Amino acid sequence: MVKRLAVGLLLVGLVAGLAQGAVTIMVLWSGAELEAFQKVTAAFQAKTGIAVRVESVGRELPGILATRVAAGNPPDLAAMPNPGQMAEFVARGALIPVGGIVDLTQFPKAFVDLATVDGKVYGIFISADLKSLVWYNPDALYAEGLAPAHTWNELIYITQKLAARGKTPWAVGLESGAASGWPGTDWIEDIMLRTAGPELYDQWVNHEIPWTHPAVKRAFELFGAIVRNEAYVYGGTTGALSINFGDSPAVLWDKPPGAYLHRQATFIKSFIAGAHPELDLDRDVAFFVFPPIDPKWGTPLLGAGDLISAFRDTAEVRSFLQYLASPEAQGIWCGALGKLATNVNVDPGIYPDKLTAEAAEILKGAEIFRFDASDLMPAAVGAGAFWKGVLDYVSGVPLDRVLADIEAAARAAYGP
Repeated sequence: MVKRLAVGLLLVGLVAGLAQGAVTIMVLWSGAELEAFQKVTAAFQAKTGIAVRVESVGRELPGILATRVAAGNPPDLAAMPNPGQMAEFVARGALIPVGGIVDLTQFPKAFVDLATVDGKVYGIFISADLKSLVWYNPDALYAEGLAPAHTWNELIYITQKLAARGKTPWAVGLESGAASGWPGTDWIEDIMLRTAGPELYDQWVNHEIPWTHPAVKRAFELFGAIVRNEAYVYGGTTGALSINFGDSPAVLWDKPPGAYLHRQATFIKSFIAGAHPELDLDRDVAFFVFPPIDPKWGTPLLGAGDLISAFRDTAEVRSFLQYLASPEAQGIWCGALGKLATNVNVDPGIYPDKLTAEAAEILKGAEIFRFDASDLMPAAVGAGAFWKGVLDYVSGVPLDRVLADIEAAARAAYGP
């Protein structure tokens, strides 16, 4: 009887603690992404009574989070800038394993593996983005007598054909505040997968080949053949360097179109809808998969995801992690943004349009999938020297010098 009473009191105390508790989470999201995440936290609070304080710090999150961790004042949880920086926090002993907290069988093995360091899982992916997509305005492209490309040669044909007619083929935006340059790294990663294959790609990620390797140089050159051509890009190289990544695709739906093609991940759909609310996304917006280059490597897919890790182990943190991993939370988050859920039990009916459902099917059928290379590299390289190298290269800095600079940063970051 005494034991039952003690357990009862313990449970009452735990519930009371939860009702009065709170968690803090640092995120980089703003705008529609922040609004969607606040819907998730509101649903969690309504369900548990646990308040969630969201610290939105924008693209400066990597530096701010590192400073807070170094000062011993991290948030309870944070959206990790990338798995590479997550691993750095693990090496400092700053993160808690989530394996005993969250049911990891709800997630595809590939995403569990991406959050695993030395056999322990330190984060959960609450959503994914498919990056290997080329977006277009079907009315505008077909009006030119052109169609989606199935090969690199067809893509170059479309590019050259439009330019010869005095039209601008591509909209490219590399500006992203302190993270400027990252959209270009995605281009190079997609090209690298298609010209060097996944094994060499993995060696590149792990710095088992230098940045001066011919395969890396070729990927930059193919990227540069489009983006450094003043006639191929909206606003020329100055436009590519100064236009924000989220604003960039809007010109495809201007009248007349400012450009015809835009390479970007699934998340860009929300930016397109924001810039052109009059569009019927199912009718007016389309994409095709970034085409193969070397037939030997087929059409591998590049992707990324939103990774959450925890710095403190409390009852409130555990409860919030479990909720974020749930189909309910991912249904709210992905349904609002058109991101792809990582929980295999999420109802496909949550996707807001056929574009997102189509992307989910493409991701599901991928024969070769690789995570964004820059997100896997140490932050000093993947979220530093690589970003800067893209901007330098597009600005006109000789490629050999750009690659040598990144290689120097990589040697310092990876160590001997």
